[in-house]
Amino acid sequence: MIGRLNHVAIAVPDLAAARALYCGMMGAEVSDAKDLPEHGVTTVFVTLPNTRIELLHPLGDKSPIQAFLNKYPAGGVHHLCYEVEDITEARDRLVVEGARILGDGVPRIGAHGKPVLFLHPKDFCGTLIELEQA
Repeated sequence: MIGRLNHVAIAVPDLAAARALYCGMMGAEVSDAKDLPEHGVTTVFVTLPNTRIELLHPLGDKSPIQAFLNKYPAGGVHHLCYEVEDITEARDRLVVEGARILGDGVPRIGAHGKPVLFLHPKDFCGTLIELEQA
């Protein structure tokens, strides 16, 4: 069911510093910052030959990323994103298998303009999983 790894998301306390680190020291291709108010985050994508890294920074006090940074002030890996062919079909199959979908279960448009859902980390070896329709 799952396809390729779309990205690894890292929560960062200082987005400008993290962007500069990847762009300068690491020599990577790095996007401009993009606010996603519906998700409560600002994102930057680092393009790699085989996947991407998403740098996440809180957008507002109620951001889930702010809650993460309150626990882990230095930041850290937040989630993995896998591609799926049909997000509704994937959601329905996962629910039948016992997986919990976070939120109301309705896909929302993510950073790439495609529908996304998040799966409860307790159902996936302690890892928050994002599914993105390919």
